Amino acid sequence: MKSAFRTSLPWLLIVLAGIAAALVRYLFIEPANLAHLCEESNGPAWCGIRQAIVIAFYSYGLGYAALAATVLALVWKHPVSACLAAMLGFIALVMYCYEAGALALLIGSLRLIRLQANGLVPADQNRQGNRHVQAQP
Repeated sequence: MKSAFRTSLPWLLIVLAGIAAALVRYLFIEPANLAHLCEESNGPAWCGIRQAIVIAFYSYGLGYAALAATVLALVWKHPVSACLAAMLGFIALVMYCYEAGALALLIGSLRLIRLQANGLVPADQNRQGNRHVQAQP
């Protein structure tokens, strides 16, 4: 059970990052009434956060961050870096930086699959266990 949780946790985090990015996009960035509130000089305090997010995808900062995480995942062969690349790729994909986001999500996911597959113990194909190999006649 522990290995199943350990294997599925990065994938759960990637999905949660995508859901969080979609919620931010559709409930915090896109509504026109929130944009009009932030245009006023005496807007709510959270308008600075909203403006920073908007600048991050207009300047392609989310795409660059996703690409940097992808390079890190290719250089540092660790599940954390692969998960980070896939998460930032999913976030960038949802937040309008779709070229870099798609590439980061793809490479991060493939790297994560490879690292998880390398950590698995191969199954005994012939089900012989600890028996000795017999010579061919």
